[in-house]
Amino acid sequence: MSSSLPSHNQPGESSSLLPSYTPTTESASRSQRQQTEQTGAMSEINTLLTGAAFGAALTASGVFQPSVIISQLNFTNFHMIQTFLTAAAGSAATVSIAQALQPNHPNLVPRAASSLGLFGPYDGNILGGILLGSGMMLSGACPGTVLAQLGVGVKSGVYAFAGASLAGVVWSGFLKPLLTQCPTPPKAGSASPSPKATVHEVLGVSKGTLLLGLEAMFVGIVIAAAKFTEVGPEAKIPPYYGGMLIAGAQLLSLVVRGCLVGMSTSYEEVGGWMLGGKLVPEKYRNMLFSAGVIVGSYILSHGAPKFGEVTDVVVSPLSAAVGGFLMILGSRMAGGCTSGHGISGISLLSMSSFLTVGATFAAGGLMGLLIG
Repeated sequence: MSSSLPSHNQPGESSSLLPSYTPTTESASRSQRQQTEQTGAMSEINTLLTGAAFGAALTASGVFQPSVIISQLNFTNFHMIQTFLTAAAGSAATVSIAQALQPNHPNLVPRAASSLGLFGPYDGNILGGILLGSGMMLSGACPGTVLAQLGVGVKSGVYAFAGASLAGVVWSGFLKPLLTQCPTPPKAGSASPSPKATVHEVLGVSKGTLLLGLEAMFVGIVIAAAKFTEVGPEAKIPPYYGGMLIAGAQLLSLVVRGCLVGMSTSYEEVGGWMLGGKLVPEKYRNMLFSAGVIVGSYILSHGAPKFGEVTDVVVSPLSAAVGGFLMILGSRMAGGCTSGHGISGISLLSMSSFLTVGATFAAGGLMGLLIG
């Protein structure tokens, strides 16, 4: 994002013998600069703290554990779905209230379709979701939980993060420029929604009706899963409590930062930076949020060691690295991941998010059944 700053005369540019600025003007300018610096510093602190809260919530919920993700995708444990749907339901309620209070909030618009120009306006969401789900099953991680794994010290998370970082470089330096040359370039992350960008518009029902129906369905699935299925030792607290914590982190992000959570963009920005791109404040803060996730996970897992106890599951370094690569490639192709689409996008009732999440879990579940 470009910024326009006032251009001050340099020494020797003016023929006047008097100073270019009066002391009052100089004082006001200095005060304005100090205020801007203080605002920027506070924004960075808020970003770091919000990221830490999100990381701590992921850790406390147990969904950062590779065993939880893998066992969900091969349908042997329903811990993850309880946490995910509780977080989505809580986040949707929060977003709905925020939209009612601020109808024109620029960060609360539906997520746009991510089109590759291949077979439809949502082809990027579908293909990206397939890659994301496949990568999650291979690595036992997603773009957000891999950062929590780093904070806790999960060995496979290191390899998954390496693959994810490489994908950020490949996407930023090669694939994204190539795809933007297509007749219909990707619109991933666009703030301007396409026609019928929401599910209720597509279905022709009111937003309130759809929201109430979704909330009831999510709550019903969580109750059924909690009653009829068992969770493993990863559940230090009930999975739905973990979902509430994640929804609380979403609320904190909205109140403090004025935006919803999302993780995969930071990998793209790191990739661009590694290739020599300019690190502007907005991108710096996305990476700072990601760093906060690691810090929050580290603090909680070391301050309350029971949350750092990891259930062993076999994820080879190669599988973790390949999975990390696929999940970031897919999430950037889709314009979001399990956080950006799965929690935030569903909260916005975005059609692109429902398609991405559906493709993610369908592909992950199919791979889970194939490889066990």
